[in-house]
Amino acid sequence: MEIFNYRFKDEALLREALTTPERRMDEPGAADNQRLEFLGDAVLGLLSAELLFGEFPSEREGSLTVRRAHIVSSAALCEAADRAGLGGLLIRNRGAKKLPKDSKILADAVEAVLGAAYVDGGLEAARTVFEATGVAANALGGEWSGNPKGELQVRTQAMNPPRLPAYEIVSIAGVAHKPVFTVRVEVEGAGSAVASAGSRHGAESAAAAELLKKAFR
Repeated sequence: MEIFNYRFKDEALLREALTTPERRMDEPGAADNQRLEFLGDAVLGLLSAELLFGEFPSEREGSLTVRRAHIVSSAALCEAADRAGLGGLLIRNRGAKKLPKDSKILADAVEAVLGAAYVDGGLEAARTVFEATGVAANALGGEWSGNPKGELQVRTQAMNPPRLPAYEIVSIAGVAHKPVFTVRVEVEGAGSAVASAGSRHGAESAAAAELLKKAFR
């Protein structure tokens, strides 16, 4: 059987990659895809790093890390699964409902197939699958659109030495049904920023975005 432009020599490996953990509800002894997913996650990281290292020779670690996060994201993997019709190939328990397009089960299955290809045919086989998934196109997304907290954490972890942002609620104002949260985020060596929003998460995101503008762009 061929999937992601790769024909498996050992189809039992592919079957294992397509067998979700929920299958054990019907077959307690079934070998599911979690081990192959673990391996595939590492292979995906390696191939992504290899690609970015060659394609963006002038970029520093922080930017490359952001690009890699776009490639290996659950959203990117779910899109690859959807394009390949992977959901219809999964081996699940009887009566299982159709998976939503953003299900982590689909993302895990893509990683499992990648891991299975690596076992079946080595790094070149895995590279064939990687290229066929199309996830590499997400490398062009150099910014964390809509996720400034995620970008800030990646950029601060790339600092020497690595650091983590510290968030603190400065105040909560407004009325009970319409509060206003003010949050400060601070990163040693990069400074701090303060922002307000109608929720704690929103205020943290706004503060992170402000600090990114001040210290990293």
